Amino acid sequence: MKNTPISMEELHQLRSKYAQERDRRTRADGARQYLPASGEFGYYAKDPYTPRAEREPKTDQVEALVIGAGFGGLLSAGFLRGEGLDSIRLMDEAGDVGGTWYWNRYPGIHCDIESYVYMPLLEETGYIPTRRYAPGEEIRQHAMRIAHHYGLYDDFVPHTRATSLEWDENALEWVVDTDRGDHFRARFVITSSGTLTQPKLPGIPGIETFRGHTFHTSRWDYAYTGGTADGELTGLADKRVAVVGTGATGLQVVPHLAESARELFVFQRTPSTVDVRDNRDTDPEWAESLKPGWQQERMDNFLRVLSGAEVDEVLVQDGWTATTTLQRHILSGSVDDSLSDDDREIRDELDDAAAMNRLRARVDEVVHDRATAEALKPWYRYMCKRPGFSDHYLQAFNRPSVHLIDTADHQGITAMTDTSVVVGDETYEVDCIIFATGFETGVSGVVSGALAVAGRGGQQLLHAWAQGPRTLHGFFTHGFPNLFQIGAIHNANSVNFVHILQEQARHISSIISRAKAEGALWIEPSAEAEEEWVATVQETARDVSDFQARCTPSYYNAEGTQAITGFTYSPGPVAFHQLLDEWRGGDMSDVLVHHLGDRPSREAAFSGATSRILHDSQPRRSSLVPRVS
Repeated sequence: MKNTPISMEELHQLRSKYAQERDRRTRADGARQYLPASGEFGYYAKDPYTPRAEREPKTDQVEALVIGAGFGGLLSAGFLRGEGLDSIRLMDEAGDVGGTWYWNRYPGIHCDIESYVYMPLLEETGYIPTRRYAPGEEIRQHAMRIAHHYGLYDDFVPHTRATSLEWDENALEWVVDTDRGDHFRARFVITSSGTLTQPKLPGIPGIETFRGHTFHTSRWDYAYTGGTADGELTGLADKRVAVVGTGATGLQVVPHLAESARELFVFQRTPSTVDVRDNRDTDPEWAESLKPGWQQERMDNFLRVLSGAEVDEVLVQDGWTATTTLQRHILSGSVDDSLSDDDREIRDELDDAAAMNRLRARVDEVVHDRATAEALKPWYRYMCKRPGFSDHYLQAFNRPSVHLIDTADHQGITAMTDTSVVVGDETYEVDCIIFATGFETGVSGVVSGALAVAGRGGQQLLHAWAQGPRTLHGFFTHGFPNLFQIGAIHNANSVNFVHILQEQARHISSIISRAKAEGALWIEPSAEAEEEWVATVQETARDVSDFQARCTPSYYNAEGTQAITGFTYSPGPVAFHQLLDEWRGGDMSDVLVHHLGDRPSREAAFSGATSRILHDSQPRRSSLVPRVS
């Protein structure tokens, strides 16, 4: 189905409809409407997959500690191994590697980015995904494959949370404490604890009183439901099941619940867009035709297309590459500067409206019941919520046993009792409630303060960031030597976040390798370089506050209460990666190496060379925004 152009009159009507639907769902408490899976609700976050093994506390010394064993941590540790570091400790709160793919094992789980560009290091590990969009278990197994390939299990510490990092200025090392009683030292620390691991729950009055069975989708209880990630949930055959949430997880899990449960109630506040998924098995002839370097080429091509850069050929034809201009309001990248800002906004809004009309028409084509179809239609701009894809979700609502409960007029579920879910005056008796309510976002250990970080002079990292994050390129901060962060602050993002993580990990490992080659004792950006980069990010940041303010509530806009902007390098990831490459290529752009003079013999022995400090200094601000060819 193609997008049909609309008129300006239709656009004005659509704006009014969007505003009306946004206001129906906006709550004054914003993100505070959710509860963390901690304290009395801590059991929702416990690991149901791997038993916790007792061990003696670590009191030793390692050269590099990587906190977080998702793809960001695995890539960081793997690249460090490739740079010749032998003493690497990988740590995670989970019982094994994989990050979000360790935790999420719910029925129907797949990636929504083509697996050939999403799953990293395919050529390096000699693997080809079985499907265009690989299932979650295959992705988890690939994470384990990476860990084995680089020998990262040799010093992997599972079920362990770092609680504090303190810089020892005499030894020039980080002192690390954990919730397992560990007290050890590391020369370099990389934090990659991610933001999609801590489940969140809806703060529904009476949630603690429900006496039936409950769990979060990221801790799926197969002992109760039966079956596997492929379905066949036989334990639900006589159960009335409620699923709360209709985001990316809900789209994947609802079809399997619909097939297995005696009766299914889907509680929806805001519908997702549901475009065609078109998943299929990998063509063996295509796989045999691939030439060395194929994955990096495909990843780079996908990134360039999504970032608005020119390409000779679009290698990945999917829902993401078909909507690149619509993504600019949330994701960084180039924009069409041949038009004025106002003219470009009108054109983009018209294109957006045509795309959303097509998606709403798809609901009418698939869903038989008119009232249900109307409730499933998304009334907002395309990137107000993460786009969804499924060939089975809408079809599930044609089953007589499946009931869509729209909660928008009540801004969510009203209450829970010991046996039911309540919406307004309606009560729904259920045996089991499954929360598909996602994760806390933007609250990694460092940012939330759960991981206390004290740098030179005892300065706390969050105090240094009191007026906003301060970094060089998003990776390290003045006053906190040898400490690197993987994440989404002060750099450029894209929908294929694993590619972003891979570039970050490669950059950090290159810096550490350079420091070792120079015999540097520690690495830290100068205050001037940090200030320059913060100013660059602020000056290049695209203001999307008006777009977000008009959006339906989601984690993109703090549930409708706050525009989240100003922390991204808006020229986009292609320009950002080129900037980093140029910075590294010129000895990291005028890196300054300062001699410290005589130091204690312990330090000289540890460095293995002249005692020095490596300071990263940026060129003039005008050179920080390279032209992308």
